[in-house]
Amino acid sequence: MAERASKPDKRSAAETLALIQSVLRDIHPRDFAVELWDGSCWEPEKTQFRRFTWKINNPEALRRVFDSPNRQLALGEAYVREAFDIIGDIEAVFPLADYLIGKEWGTFEKLRIVGMFREFQAFKWERETGSRVRFSGVSHSKERDQEAIRYHYDVSNDFYELWLDHNMLYSCAYFKDPLQDLDTAQIQKMDRICKQLCLKQGERLIDIGCGWGGLIIHAARTYGVHATGITISEAQVDLTQKRICAAGISARCEVRRLDYRDLKKLGACDKLVSIGMVEHVGEFHLQEYFQHAFRELRPGGTFLNSGIARPANRPSSKQLTFTDVYVFPDGELPTIATLVSTAKAAGFEVRALENLRDHYYYTIRRWLQRLEAKAEEARRIIGEKRYRIWRLYLAGSAYYFRKGWLDLYQTLLSKGMNTATLPPGEYVRGGLDQEIVRPDASRGMASPKSSTPKPCP
Repeated sequence: MAERASKPDKRSAAETLALIQSVLRDIHPRDFAVELWDGSCWEPEKTQFRRFTWKINNPEALRRVFDSPNRQLALGEAYVREAFDIIGDIEAVFPLADYLIGKEWGTFEKLRIVGMFREFQAFKWERETGSRVRFSGVSHSKERDQEAIRYHYDVSNDFYELWLDHNMLYSCAYFKDPLQDLDTAQIQKMDRICKQLCLKQGERLIDIGCGWGGLIIHAARTYGVHATGITISEAQVDLTQKRICAAGISARCEVRRLDYRDLKKLGACDKLVSIGMVEHVGEFHLQEYFQHAFRELRPGGTFLNSGIARPANRPSSKQLTFTDVYVFPDGELPTIATLVSTAKAAGFEVRALENLRDHYYYTIRRWLQRLEAKAEEARRIIGEKRYRIWRLYLAGSAYYFRKGWLDLYQTLLSKGMNTATLPPGEYVRGGLDQEIVRPDASRGMASPKSSTPKPCP
């Protein structure tokens, strides 16, 4: 139910606008407008282009924001419950949100603000029921992880198809040019991963958390590997099976509904990949996650692990965030130092590490634009409230990546030494115990013989 003003009230509107102007007086340049339920409007500064309009439908939501010990969550909930509307570029609202979250008021000023809003008896804020996610059981147990994944991924395959690329990849694309389209960038990402893993025809690849199967289908069809994807999402398994059959590659590509802790049921593999899965594992279970991967990877094999990480200079939030409550329940973002040290403790060697946060920013901006372009269809599939949750979540994620408050790390790990994990342009002459030779034209080095092991192209 929309949390809007029950009837127009000129007095309360005038007082609310005066209060907002007082609270936001230090924001310059102010490139947004504030509009109230009665149509009254505070325009942007004259020198500024209007990037968005913050429409306030219920002043009670403002009181709750100012009075809340968790303003970030209160602001998000006010938008989800339609007490606020954001018209225009929703990513541009986050500097304003940061200002309101970080603003410190004196006791007298805070009492004045809260007291003023309590006088607006014409507005109601009914108790919210059924919106916040509450799971039972032990955090990151198999049963609770199943609940969390079902909540996020089993929304509707039709919903995800609205705004993901043609291959339905729900992870960071790779842009050779910031102006590239999403489909091109996602294909580039898959090719890049396959080449980093040095996939060879006939090898066995396992994808932990395979989503809707885009990568395993591409790897099996383009590189001739035997690819198996695992996920605990029923909706993802159903659609992936259909896509594998449609591609005509069932003989060398499959999807299984399986928890990463049961990876041993699949047997050993030559290469492992996991894209955007580690965020669901939980920091306490990272050691178990990497140990399972290490045990099932054959000696000399490589494991490419990609996931969102929290910068070391940003401590984890002591309060529940909007994403914790409405989007990714039980999600955890460790630091890259924790990820690397845990992988090494499991026995892996780190061969390459890169931060692709700029690529993820471009990716999420395209997702947001595509979702907004299909807003009416999205509302029909998942409803107004959930559409607002996703719109706000994507916009906030884009903003956090752009600011450097979130990172996206791709780590190439190996189980022992292997010439296939050497950087391009290097090769080994005479075996792994001999000298690594780097071609150097200035020294007149001859090309290696055809029998010499080479890195994959």
